[in-house]
Amino acid sequence: MTTPSLYDWIGGIDALSRLTQAFYQRVHADDLLQPVFERMDPEHPRHVAEFLAEVMGGPPFYSEAHGGHLEMVRHHLNRQLSEPMRRRWINLLLDSYTDLGLPADPEFASALISYLEWGSRLAVINSQPGATVSEMVPMPRWGWGEAKGPYSPGGS
Repeated sequence: MTTPSLYDWIGGIDALSRLTQAFYQRVHADDLLQPVFERMDPEHPRHVAEFLAEVMGGPPFYSEAHGGHLEMVRHHLNRQLSEPMRRRWINLLLDSYTDLGLPADPEFASALISYLEWGSRLAVINSQPGATVSEMVPMPRWGWGEAKGPYSPGGS
């Protein structure tokens, strides 16, 4: 028996698209995060769904269309994100996830939250003045209980 990817487990690009649409509706109604996203491209939720799909073991939608992890990191440069913003971002995303009735098993939730914590903390670091990013930043890959990102032991 083959273990499904996180991408397959959540329900593929359709589930991730529903998640990002619901999430960004919440973001636009949130006093803390709305200013950060007020000029957001209408395609942003789809781009984030494509990014998450790739991170979770799905097709390389984001890399092929938008340039990979380096481009995602570049979108965060000089945004001056704060820890309260990061925590609110995670809470709104998890609220959207729960409300959509996506997989509630602890194993999947653990993997998802692990990536969200890692990625959102990296976004805050990269959003600070003077942050620089290596041109060789690979796309992170998340699985069941293991990270395969550029910063994990033996990762990449």
